[in-house]
Amino acid sequence: MAGHSKFKNIMYRKGAQDRKRAAAFSKLSREITVAAKAGLPDPAMNARLRAAVIAARQGGMPKDNIERSISKAAGGDGDTYEEIRYEGFGPAGVALIIETLTDNRNRTATNVRTIVSKNGGNLGASGSVSHGFDRLGLITYPAKAGSADAVFEAALDAGADDVVSTDDGHEVWTAVESLHEVTRALEAKLGEAESAKLAWRPQVMTAVADATDAGTLLKLIDALEDDDDVQTVWGNYDVPEDVLAKLG
Repeated sequence: MAGHSKFKNIMYRKGAQDRKRAAAFSKLSREITVAAKAGLPDPAMNARLRAAVIAARQGGMPKDNIERSISKAAGGDGDTYEEIRYEGFGPAGVALIIETLTDNRNRTATNVRTIVSKNGGNLGASGSVSHGFDRLGLITYPAKAGSADAVFEAALDAGADDVVSTDDGHEVWTAVESLHEVTRALEAKLGEAESAKLAWRPQVMTAVADATDAGTLLKLIDALEDDDDVQTVWGNYDVPEDVLAKLG
């Protein structure tokens, strides 16, 4: 166990709490559909589907909607989505990995490229930035789940590789192949996680100390996340608190 790393996953998103509920449910439903089609339509036997269901519940998606999405996928119905990853750079040289689920790759490519270019960034070739990230499993818990020491001990016993605890909550990192097993083991001690998913963890962080660059970067990330086809945006940015304060 590496202990408490200095990795900071900035959760600041301007206007994130104001996103339309329907758009959020659409993205959650897409992930459930893809996960159910990729493996068994049983969350207990399909780690990705289980993670998708947890995310949907945490996002307030009604149980009926979740079950309907799984049933449609299991029956071969529902839309077919393709997973496409884009890599590139944002303001201040920040590396970005953009994960999408789409039923029209041309539309998605155009939208992503336009958003990035209009907000101070540029896309690169596949592998242009992902070599600077580690592909890992990430399990998150709210701060109220327990003290840093208690979560650390639980994660250690569950077979996790690292834990990062802050005032905002706890991040438990695992090997990709251990995500499902560690998630289940933690539930016995800490309850259901806020989320459990595959993640891209930066090996080196890029400090964004200029308020203008930081504002442009956050605007870029917001615009990407507002696109229906974009599921997740990962980055190696570290925006200091005093710079965030300047952005209001």
